Amino acid sequence: MKPAAVASSGPAIPLHSNGMRIGLLGGSFNPPHAAHRAISLFAIKRLKLDRVWWLLSPGNPLKEHKGLHSLAERAQAATEVAADPRIDVSCLEAVIGTRYTVDTVTHLRRRLSGVRFVWIMGADNLAQFHRWKDWRRIAAALPIAVIDRPPQSFRALSAPAAHALARYRLPENQAASLPDQRAPAWVFLTGMKLNISSTALRSPDGSWRINKQHS
Repeated sequence: MKPAAVASSGPAIPLHSNGMRIGLLGGSFNPPHAAHRAISLFAIKRLKLDRVWWLLSPGNPLKEHKGLHSLAERAQAATEVAADPRIDVSCLEAVIGTRYTVDTVTHLRRRLSGVRFVWIMGADNLAQFHRWKDWRRIAAALPIAVIDRPPQSFRALSAPAAHALARYRLPENQAASLPDQRAPAWVFLTGMKLNISSTALRSPDGSWRINKQHS
């Protein structure tokens, strides 16, 4: 772990208290952009969350790392893009030495058993969720909110993980109760219009075009 990388993003585990409803948004954030912020604010509103933590990955195991900027650079950019007191940026995975969500979730559930966590992912991630290491353990550890990202909807909802977890899906009009549900439980949230990807904001040479679009 590089101390500068963690220092640039604040504490590995942000401020919290028992009973808080906290969304976890993991990813490379290479670069962070307006859609990350929009998804977070959308989740806060629809799920009645107190905060959202952006968990910056040292490197996604399912993606190539060519062009991946340093953790310190990504953390600094994420803090600038988030620009909301309810969004915290964390380099927890670098601190505990993992690149896998299952390890991150296990660590948080053990350390912060009084916090009501919800994992937040885009529909594109649900489509490949069955490829994640120990994905069933993740689903059994905490509720999951899936944010629709057209045109990924059909592919996501017909994916193996969606089928396997179908009986645990909540109606969308019960989304606000998700943080209080015992896992496995998940909801598919529609209505997000902003659809920007980090890939689209990276130049061929790996440089970024940071997109904030704060409302």
